[in-house]
Amino acid sequence: MNILNIRNASFWMFTVMSLISCKQQPEGQPQDMEDWSSYLGSKGSSQYTVLDQITRENVSSLKLAWKYQTGDLKEKGNTQIQCNPLIISGVLYGTSPTLKAFALDAATGEALWDFDPHEDHEIGGSVNRGLMYWESEDTGRLFYAAGPYLFALDAETGKLIPEFGDGGKVSLKEGLGDWAQELYVISSTPGVIYQDKLIIGTRVSENADAAPGYIRAFNVLSGELEWIFHTIPQPGEFGHETWPENAYQSSGGANSWAGMSLDEEMGLVFVPTGSAAFDFWGGNRLGDNLFANTLLALDANTGKRIWHYQTVRHDVWDRDLPAPPNLVTIKKDGREISAVAQITKTGRVFIFDRETGEPVYPIEEVAVPPSGLQGEEVAPSQPLPTIPPPFSRQVFTAEEITDISPEATAYVREKIQGLNYGHTFAPPSTEGTVIFPGFDGGGEWGGAAYDPESGMLYVNANEMPWILTMVPTSTGEVTAGKSAYFTHCGMCHGPDLAGDNSGTFPSLRNIGDRLGREEIAAVMAKGRGRMPAFQQIKAESREAIIDFLLQPDESQDDHLIGAESNEDAVPYTTTGYNRFFDQEGYPAVKPPWGTLNAIDLNRGSIAWSVPLGEFPELTARGIPQTGTENYGGPVVTAGGLVFIGASKDEYFRVFDKDTGEELWKYKLPAGGYATPAVYAVNGKQYVVIAAGGGKMGTPSGDYYLAFTLAE
Repeated sequence: MNILNIRNASFWMFTVMSLISCKQQPEGQPQDMEDWSSYLGSKGSSQYTVLDQITRENVSSLKLAWKYQTGDLKEKGNTQIQCNPLIISGVLYGTSPTLKAFALDAATGEALWDFDPHEDHEIGGSVNRGLMYWESEDTGRLFYAAGPYLFALDAETGKLIPEFGDGGKVSLKEGLGDWAQELYVISSTPGVIYQDKLIIGTRVSENADAAPGYIRAFNVLSGELEWIFHTIPQPGEFGHETWPENAYQSSGGANSWAGMSLDEEMGLVFVPTGSAAFDFWGGNRLGDNLFANTLLALDANTGKRIWHYQTVRHDVWDRDLPAPPNLVTIKKDGREISAVAQITKTGRVFIFDRETGEPVYPIEEVAVPPSGLQGEEVAPSQPLPTIPPPFSRQVFTAEEITDISPEATAYVREKIQGLNYGHTFAPPSTEGTVIFPGFDGGGEWGGAAYDPESGMLYVNANEMPWILTMVPTSTGEVTAGKSAYFTHCGMCHGPDLAGDNSGTFPSLRNIGDRLGREEIAAVMAKGRGRMPAFQQIKAESREAIIDFLLQPDESQDDHLIGAESNEDAVPYTTTGYNRFFDQEGYPAVKPPWGTLNAIDLNRGSIAWSVPLGEFPELTARGIPQTGTENYGGPVVTAGGLVFIGASKDEYFRVFDKDTGEELWKYKLPAGGYATPAVYAVNGKQYVVIAAGGGKMGTPSGDYYLAFTLAE
């Protein structure tokens, strides 16, 4: 069956079903559709479906309907699938570990077409979280980003649309300025489409060589740039005074990598942004740094700022806004408020009136300790919402040290000696600062699910401490290869080449035993797995890095991280992103380490919180279920259920949305570190999740699995 026949059959069944459905629709999801036609379920990022065939009473009968393997899982290197697929008129559109796009029959998993961007383009590695769909009277177009390009595909065939941009693609560096053309710019997360405008953000470097994170709109037909919003304001623009005078000419970051939400009726796009670069030292960007770490409300037609709220001023903690905000309705003081709710890495929820930007609940100012780093001036206070309460713990203290065993307690108590901890905004330091919640939240890119029937927001949280240690870049001498390695590779693979302590970033020690010089050069140029292509590195620096990797010298422990892009701009860099574990490799804080939470937005309270995930070996030791780190978000249904994968134990789970009771689970072939999607074909409800693994040291996979009720 071809795509056209699948769509025709599905259309009539959807029409019949919509006539008998009276469930309340989420913002941005039309009444007559039971597809999953936008990233995270709707342009309002609802992560909700009106489908209610699968219920509390019958979910135990859920079975595997089909399993699809993309077939491009690499034998070497860490890969992931973080894609929340689209399902439109019986056709599923997704992406693979190597960023291929594909179409499947959503009822059977039968492959219909695929598109390989690597055939004619230098793409590199990375992740993709989904696609965008636009339809006119006679055609459907798919848009997705791979490498430095935005591609436009015919939804029927998977072929490039030649009249879009340059033969079916546009550069994601368009409009960023000449100085950014050789820098790293990709887009991991879909944007939104408003009328004939595709609005998108980007992912950029987090070092001093970062490109600017401007928000842009491209025409869906021609690919031409329609408008641009400068997140690092230029002279005469609002917020320019919050940066040094000429920062716009060289400062980067302040980018929207997490996605965005759209209110089509109001014509407003809500854009969350990340921190300015360099992430952890801002002495060269003194000031509040608008519009970094900001929820922006922009006119979707023109890009004009309507209102904004900055959640972190002059960020030096990497506190990016990590997920698209949810468009919600708050019932408060006898009236309904059209609002927008933004989760944060710190485990908070900021809620604003959608039209005015006024906070719906009070926000307080919290004093921040001063920085001890050379040239740094942190903001004296930071805003924190008082309602709802945080959905993860806020401060690592001695009382929060893990208690799963006397040995673990003693080990962590010894490790924290001399570290900087005990404050939500403890600044980065050379002695080491405990970041809690950690760099990955609290809340993260999987997003929150909003139930319009109850006003409940469902969000999973990490409760993992990390240690951030700053290192001077300007003492002693360092070889060119070591210097370049620390600048471009050290934050992920570590100053000692040992990788990170979760397995996400592999060890590069003795890499010469596994790869030759040409193979290392190819990986650097083209990327592999989660690692992007580093085409912006100069040839001489690339060769110097390879020399260092193949023959690291004896003075490695006396390293200097920084140099090249950082040495002239910043006096510090870091020893990398390091999780804080006990001696057995479990989190250094008391359980729970991962949770699923229900937040009543109308009452401003936590309705329930339960552990998400399990370490079976700890349960066998008599330790209550601890939860695990988790990546990927939940979906809530009108049938009373919350679906979520995300956990390190690689299970796909279903919870009762009213109580948090676990009702069903299924062991996936690889970790389900993606947000699932729910849809119907020919009157039958399905739920699908990508199982790509590859995070937290778990094996990679190349699976999509769909589930439905047994006949």
